Amino acid sequence: MTWKGLSIVTNAESPIVVVLTGSMEPAFQRGDLLFLWNRNARNAVGDVVVYNIEGKPIPIVHRVLREHHNDKKQFLLTKGDNNPVDDLGLYKRKQQYLDKDKDIMGTVYGYMPRVGYVTILITENQYFKFGLLGLLALSSLFQRE
Repeated sequence: MTWKGLSIVTNAESPIVVVLTGSMEPAFQRGDLLFLWNRNARNAVGDVVVYNIEGKPIPIVHRVLREHHNDKKQFLLTKGDNNPVDDLGLYKRKQQYLDKDKDIMGTVYGYMPRVGYVTILITENQYFKFGLLGLLALSSLFQRE
């Protein structure tokens, strides 16, 4: 199954994300690989969701702290487990809640500890990236095909 096929099944824009910070410790550690599902009708207080704010390239993994309903729409307030305050400071200017349909990429339904750390090493450490590319180049040179 392709990533696009997995996205169709899960109804999540990106069905797999990597935790990049320690804001959700102890529930999730930096480098954990999260699996998302976005076919739930509603999110409940306590669910861990991944959301994206317009203009910010990196999705955020936080827990639903409060929910609000208005005209058949669901709005959520989130907070990282390891953060002292809610996420209002992360939202767009004058935004009080996340729109479930517009901002939420998916709900976390499973994870693999530390598996995503390779992604962090590749994006944050140029020496690791070049070393990995060098190993790939060497393996292609010495491959017997």
